[in-house]
Formats: sequence, C-alpha cells, structure tokens
Amino acid sequence: MNTKCFLAFFFALLPVAVLADGPLESALEKAGSNRKQMELALEQVPEAQREGMAFLIEHMPERDLTTLKADFLLKNVQLAYQAWESAPWKDQIPQHIFLNDVLPYASITETREDWRSDFHARFSDLVKEAKTPSEAAVILNQNIFQVLSVKYSTKRKRADQSPSESIEQGLASCSGLSVMLIDACRAVGVPARFVGTPLWTNNSGNHSWVEIYDDGWQFTGACEATGPELNQGWFIGNASQAERDNPLHAIYATSYRTTSIAFPMVWDRRAQYVHAVNVTDRYTRLREKLPEGVERVGFVAMQGDSDQRVALPLSVADAAGKVLFTGKTNNEDFDRNDHVTVPLKLGETYQVTFGDQPAKQVKAVGNHQLVVYKAPDSKPEASQDSTKEPDAKEEAGLTPRQVRSQIARLWKQYSGAELAQRRAETASGKIQIGERTMPFWYKVFGRKPKGGRSLYISMHGGGGAPARVNDGQYENQKGLYQPAEGVYFVPRAPTDTWNLWHEAHIDDFFQRVIENMVLLEGVNPDRVYIMGYSAGGDGVFQLAPRMADRLAAASMMAGHPNETTPEGLRNLPFTIHMGENDGAYDRNKKAAQWKTKLAELHKQDPDGYIHEVTIHPGRGHWMNRQDAVALPWMAKHTRNSTPDLVVWKQDDVTHNRFYWLAVDDTHAKTGAVVRVKRDGNTFEIEQCDVPKLTIRVNDEMIDFGKNVVVTYQGKTLFDGKLTRSKSVVEKTFDERHDPTAVFSAEVEVAIP
Repeated sequence: MNTKCFLAFFFALLPVAVLADGPLESALEKAGSNRKQMELALEQVPEAQREGMAFLIEHMPERDLTTLKADFLLKNVQLAYQAWESAPWKDQIPQHIFLNDVLPYASITETREDWRSDFHARFSDLVKEAKTPSEAAVILNQNIFQVLSVKYSTKRKRADQSPSESIEQGLASCSGLSVMLIDACRAVGVPARFVGTPLWTNNSGNHSWVEIYDDGWQFTGACEATGPELNQGWFIGNASQAERDNPLHAIYATSYRTTSIAFPMVWDRRAQYVHAVNVTDRYTRLREKLPEGVERVGFVAMQGDSDQRVALPLSVADAAGKVLFTGKTNNEDFDRNDHVTVPLKLGETYQVTFGDQPAKQVKAVGNHQLVVYKAPDSKPEASQDSTKEPDAKEEAGLTPRQVRSQIARLWKQYSGAELAQRRAETASGKIQIGERTMPFWYKVFGRKPKGGRSLYISMHGGGGAPARVNDGQYENQKGLYQPAEGVYFVPRAPTDTWNLWHEAHIDDFFQRVIENMVLLEGVNPDRVYIMGYSAGGDGVFQLAPRMADRLAAASMMAGHPNETTPEGLRNLPFTIHMGENDGAYDRNKKAAQWKTKLAELHKQDPDGYIHEVTIHPGRGHWMNRQDAVALPWMAKHTRNSTPDLVVWKQDDVTHNRFYWLAVDDTHAKTGAVVRVKRDGNTFEIEQCDVPKLTIRVNDEMIDFGKNVVVTYQGKTLFDGKLTRSKSVVEKTFDERHDPTAVFSAEVEVAIP
C-alpha cells in the first residue's frame, strides 16, 4: 500500500470527532464528559444526515451538550429527515430553513424529550392531503389541541412546558401552546419557530406565538386558529405597535443557529442560550389604518376583585343611542392580553353596557385605554382565609383577620398586575424611570431560605469620570463580593456625576429594585442590604439614613460621608470599612470620626445604633477584599419595621414616610428632625420640626382595645381609640408594595 492510500485508509478509521475542527470541535470540548455521546452520534449518523447532526451539535446549548445522549439525537435526526423528505413541499424548503426550523429537537428552555416520534405517528394522517406548509399548519392548529386535550390557561405549572408536561396537565399558556404547535409542525416536515415579545408597548404583558415558513415567514397564534388563513390574530394590533430598537418592546423569533441576540424569555431571564432574530419590522407593517382621531378601546369584565375574567354580554352605543358593537367579553379561555376592542372616536362619550347592568358612561381617551368592569361576585361567602375586599361595615373597624385578608388581596392584585411587566423589565437588564436608565446585573447565591432570599444592592465606585471609567468600576463590582445566600445585585449608576449614588433619583430606582426582586426572586423585604465601595461608599453614607426603614443593614467601604450625619441610623445596623492609609479627602479621618459618633450614640441609646467600624491596618483605598467580612455581619440582621423609637432626620432628598411616621410632602424639609418614642399605646414626641405629624400603627404595635395617647412636651395631643381602616391599609401598601410594612390605622396631630 503506498503512503497516500495508507493515510486515506488511516483517517477513514479515525473517530469522526477527531476530524472535527473550528466550531464543531469547540462544541465537542464544551460537552466535557459527555463528549463521547456527541462523537458517537456523529459516527453513527448516516452520511446523508451527517450535515444535520453536525449542525445540531455545532450550535447546541451547553446544557444539552453535557446531557443529551447519542440515541436521542440519532432518532431525532432520522425522523426529521424522514418527515422533510416525504413532505410534498420538500422542494419549497431551503436547506438552511430545514436545518434551523425543522431539525431542532427544542424551541426554547422546555424539557428535552422525544416528541417527534409521538407527534409524527399522531398527525401525519391529519395533513396527508395538504399541499403546502401553510395548509398543514392550519390543519394542525385547528385539530391538535382537541386531540391532545390541552387548553389555554395561566394556571399551568410552568410557562415553558414541554408537550408531555402540557398534555399531562391539560393546560398550557401561550408559550407552552406554541411549543406544541411548533413540534407538531416539525414532526410532519413543516418549518416552524417560536416568536414573542417581552412586553407589549401598552405594558399589558408578554406574548408568544408561532411562525410558519411557506415562501417566507407567516404567523399564527397557537390554539387560536383563524379559519383557513394565516397572518391573522387578536394580537396584530399590539404587534403592529412594537418597537424594533427597544429590547423590551421588540418582537423576536428563535433561531437554533447561533446569533448575537438572546431570546428574551421572561420566565427565565438567566437563560441566555436560546438565540433569536429581531423580526419587528414584519409586524409593524401590519398597523391598522384607522380614521384620524379614532383608536381602539379595550373592554374586559373581571369577577369581583379577583383576577379572573368572565364572559359577559357587551354593548357599546354612541351618545345618540346608536349601537356600534355587540358581543361578549373574553374569559379565561382567551390569552391574558386578548381583550375585545372597539374603534371609538377620541373625546366622545359612549354608553357601555356589561351584562344586565345599567349602561355606564365611558369617554374614549386612547393611549391603550382598557375599560375594566367588576362583575358582582356571585360566589358564596369565602372562608376565614378569604382575600375578599372588606365591605362598608368592615370599614368602620376591621378585625385583625380582615386586615390580613386585605393585605393578601392587595398583594395578589399588585403582583398579578405587575408581574409580566417586571419580568420583562428585569429580562431587559435595565430600569428606566423618566429620562434616566439604570442598567444592572445580578446573581443568585445559595438555597432560598424558608422566609425568602436576602438582597444585597452593591454600588460601584468611580463618580465624576468618563462613562468608560464608571463602566469599568461597574464590571469590577460584579466580582467583588459573594454572599453565602441571597441575590447579589449590582446596578450601574444612571449618571456619571461625582455624587452618582446619592442624587434624588436613586431612591426611586432602589425602591424599584427591591420591588422587582421581591416579586421575581422571592426576596424577603425584611432582608434587604446596601453596600458600596469608594463612590459607592459615598452613596451608602447618604442613602442608609434616609432609606433606613427599607433596609436591614448597610455597609460602607472606602467612601466619604460629605455633609450627612448618622442620627437616622438609630434602627439600622451600620458597618464601616476603611483602609488606615486611605487619606484622600480625609476618608480615613472621617471614618474615625463616625466611629466615635456612633459609639457615643449607642452609649446614650443602648438599644439603637448597632454598628461595627473597622480601620484596616496598612491598607489604602484598596482593602484587598478584607472588607468582605461585612456581608456575614449584615446577614445577622433583619429589618424591624416597628421599632420603639424613631429618629427621623430629613436629608437633602426628603421623604414623606419613615417607619411608622409620616408627614405631608409640604412639610418634608431638609434638616427637619422628628423623634418619637413608643411604649405600648403611648407615643411621646420628643422632638418635632414639622407642624403636623402622622403616627401609624398596626396590631404588632398597640392594643386596639385601649386608648392611644400621644404627648408632646408634657401636653396630650390625642387620647382615644383607633380603628383599623381599609383605606389606611391600602394607602400604606400602595406607597411601597411592602406587605411586611403595612399599617391599619393612623392619627394626625398638630404640634403646638
């Protein structure tokens, strides 16, 4: 045998993986200990299907490279090629479309399973007369959900269910239904892909649907067949308003082939391995042409105060009584954002009738207007843990149980209304308030404790510097600390000013962060901590006293207090870490001064001003992570929302609420001090620099069966009983959406 023939023979005997190079070899390396399974799949796949197998492995997410077995991949590839090659429309499907939108075994983050065998056996006969991919897709959409006994419901266990998980429950939301239709299409050789938006531009929620390839991409709603036609659906109006360059409001289609965009999955923001393409332009071209001054107004009927939609007869008439629309409102059989809409002239008033109730006047104002009608609740009276709204009699004096039920109801309404938007906001990686935007990054550590996770908001250094400098500090902060448990949240300051962490807008941004993490990551609002290094430490000095009632502890590293003082830290454990040689701006001297001040305050008030100040010997501005001990120190503390003494000193950024005290916005003045001591039902105002003060209470603080007494300089300002009030519960909940810091009664006193 000559050398040339021998080499050819030798290489033919080598495992296929040895010959892999470039992206394929890179994928095989990522497979780690599962590499043999990937190589086995490449070795055993028929030559005619090897391109497909190589494509799957080359673009495969790492979660699958390390877990999928050769047998699973070989079967998937075999059935995909078989369906494609036997389809009447095979010649209409380009090779790259087949590889990307027929061959893949999954669409998003769903459980990996062999749906292809089952669906091919079930549905091949259904589409045997179809001549085009569109015809087949329509037939499947009209039939498979009845065959599989699966219907739309937000009560499904997960958004990203696999077909078998949806079939087992008989329920799926738009994401799970879309996965099922895509898999049914692919099983019979129809190219299909998953499409969706993180958030409609009217902020009503997210949505997912399906695109079918037939001489270009066509769309349809899964389990929402629109007769024999594609490119129709209730969501066209919303989709046509999408914003291509806004990641929150754009429309994306999944791509198994690697792209530079990650599909924004609001149910799992951390999953970045599903790739996507931006297809917004296809949908904005569908924008409905309405006469000038006319917009669609939505109508929905809810069952009482619940979040359940009900189908009620709906009639809309103009001022002269001419009926413009009759029909029914959508119930829970329809997508959560699918509402009946009627084109109405802006500024005009219409007669709207729900069910057999009297007509109500509705003025068309536009801007994604949704008219919500609360249908009378015909259900029997709920049990003791009911979350029904208290009636007028209860308003005269709620019971403790009714207060708890009211808070539970408010939380349910708030979370139901906000969840989709907050998920989309978090998936976008940035929060926008007004004209300012705050990017962020976070990572979850440890197991979630029974009471909920901790939250560490960690502020980067930098300050008055070019954006690239602050960007670098932001990146550095991400790896600076690692809590044993909790959400480690690193925001990028919205500005590049010297005081970037204590400008007035920061309070609102951090309130939003806390709300989002409580909603999405199960954070316990009594275990929220702030920390910061250098300019971030400056922020801690300023934010901790003025936001103390929202925090459990705070840690300042290598920062400067500027003009702030520690009086407001009475109920907030506070730790300082400073390098002994950190002399710039006298930071080390300021830290020593605060150590003395805090010690004096604690000596005068042994139950308050818990603190720990560490000056690290020999260290300068960089403490070489010796300051990381601050995290376990903070973790020992939880927030006390109802302390027995409140010391409130207004900063240059003022607030109208602090623990169980409140003032009118007009009385919130920089430097004003309020100091109130609580002993059972007696409240002694020791200092008050405002003309009127509101004291709030709940059942943790007082005995509602006894009089509440408020005194100031020996004078009694109030002596009487308080009653638990629905309006106070609602007001104090709505202020911060903090269910553990809600009050049920209040009294306002004038300071003589």
